[in-house]
Amino acid sequence: MSAARILLLRGGLSAEREVSLTSAAEVERALLGAGYEVTSLDPGWDVAETLPRALEGVDVVFNALHGKWGEDGNIQALLNFARVPYTHSGVMASSLAMDKPRSKLLFAAAGIPIVHDRPVTLAELRTGSDPLPRPYVIKPSHEGSSVGVKIVMPGSGPTDLSGLETYDSLMVEDYVPGRELTVSVLQARGQAPRALAVTELETDAAFYDYEAKYSAEAQTRHIVNPDSLPGDVQEALLRWSEAAHETLGCRGATRADFRYDPDSGRIAILEVNTQPGLTPLSLLPEQALATGMDFTTLVTWMVENAACDA
Repeated sequence: MSAARILLLRGGLSAEREVSLTSAAEVERALLGAGYEVTSLDPGWDVAETLPRALEGVDVVFNALHGKWGEDGNIQALLNFARVPYTHSGVMASSLAMDKPRSKLLFAAAGIPIVHDRPVTLAELRTGSDPLPRPYVIKPSHEGSSVGVKIVMPGSGPTDLSGLETYDSLMVEDYVPGRELTVSVLQARGQAPRALAVTELETDAAFYDYEAKYSAEAQTRHIVNPDSLPGDVQEALLRWSEAAHETLGCRGATRADFRYDPDSGRIAILEVNTQPGLTPLSLLPEQALATGMDFTTLVTWMVENAACDA
């Protein structure tokens, strides 16, 4: 494409600010190396005033924001009004993916297996009564990167509910034992979504939490296309990831997270991420590389496939 001037959105207001800054630093290096002119904006509460000024003379916005305000349809809506193409999904898909209960309803309707869940209030949790049979998971209904997630196991003591008071909406869902698996999907403009690979995540933590995702000290092991994964399971994960991407109306890059219990054969989708991380420890760049697409090629592809909602 002829576009050369990129506005890189970085940082932002969410709990995932540090992840966004790390992703953006990697993206900026790659874009500059590819010959693009890059300017940046760290959007705050005054974004309605700062964004129009930052967009002057810009051809494409690279959205490296993560979490609330940057990944949930809000910034996408402003960019649609400006009619400047931006990377990743549009308003509706971004909003639905961030809303875990609603996205799971759509997945189930599309035949993608899900985990049973129900809404819960902090007041209910504070009574000490279990809202579901143990083991179960407590999580914010609208959050990413495993922020705020707590697992309640059989025989464990009182659940630490600290931090949950900051969320307007909470949910609980069944805990699925077994293996943590993830699949990245790319969709070029005018083409069908294409799943890249299956990665198994092995961590010494209780689950693939925020630290396991973004801290080098966590020593999480990424196994791309593991030989120990049955072929029919791998194929199901690839096809369901593409279906989930399409069901939500996503575009560009996404990543779908799953649990697989080899004892029962159960597979369940947990969520779709419309702004997959682009840090040195992130999964999308790793899976893209497994298909022969290096990091610079990946971010250039994202720029070339940037779009506004129709």
